[in-house]
Amino acid sequence: MRFPSITLLIASITLYIASCRADSYNEYITLYSDMAVEQQELHGIPASITLAQGLLESAAGRSTLAVKGNNHFGIKCHSSWTGDTLIRSDDRPDDCFRAYPDVRQSFDDHSRFLLRSRYASLFKLDPLDYASWARELKRCGYATDPNYASRLIAIIERYALYLYDTPEGRKADEDAAFIQASLISTHPVRRARGLHYVIAAPGDTYTSIAREFKLDVKKLREFNDAGRHDKIKDWEEVYLESKLDDAPKHIDKAVIGERESMHSIAQRYGMKLSRLKALNPGVRDKAGATLRLR
Repeated sequence: MRFPSITLLIASITLYIASCRADSYNEYITLYSDMAVEQQELHGIPASITLAQGLLESAAGRSTLAVKGNNHFGIKCHSSWTGDTLIRSDDRPDDCFRAYPDVRQSFDDHSRFLLRSRYASLFKLDPLDYASWARELKRCGYATDPNYASRLIAIIERYALYLYDTPEGRKADEDAAFIQASLISTHPVRRARGLHYVIAAPGDTYTSIAREFKLDVKKLREFNDAGRHDKIKDWEEVYLESKLDDAPKHIDKAVIGERESMHSIAQRYGMKLSRLKALNPGVRDKAGATLRLR
């Protein structure tokens, strides 16, 4: 009997894991699309935006905040919150986050959160213009991540979430084949601080992205400070050229959050990992650690 080679076995396991990760996003959409549509009908927030934020902030329902506190949108306590809480590292070590009895209350609270005056400009936008909603959310300060809008847009386009924004689209969604045909299999090239990059979806590898853009995979890994066996995180930046030595001028520090590392912080800000490590000698690469960016 011939047994498969170790390389083939590892490749098969990698593909299986990637498939499971992708399935978790589709399962999330199936579970919570009705809630997102309900919030759109009640408050005018595009269902695509609600779903994309939920997918990103909760890692498709797998984050600690989602599992332990039903918090799918990363909403922090703030002074007005009187409910249950969870402590996790985010923009600061030991940030306080809201916890809910069930997921529906998280969706309801997310809408109330966006209905505050701080986000009033959102509701002047076309509810079918998900890209403008994503960019305005970032401009209003929903997240500190400079590429937050790009991530949301990538998720919406990858899973055709814009279909949920209209009755016609939701009717088409009843045909699973239509959704599968709508998925985007290529990566739009984005640009920040002069750097060209793409947002990786679940299942992407450095090899697949290198092949798509006709790049040498070894060079692509070098651009992204990645070793031969390093994997790409869901919705992480993959740079198509060498990164910069420093973070954006207006950002001095960052905290390693849950499911993050020095590498993911370097990717977020488009700076070389070697430079980030040089700025932070002796700092442990773990959640809660504060990093100097310049």
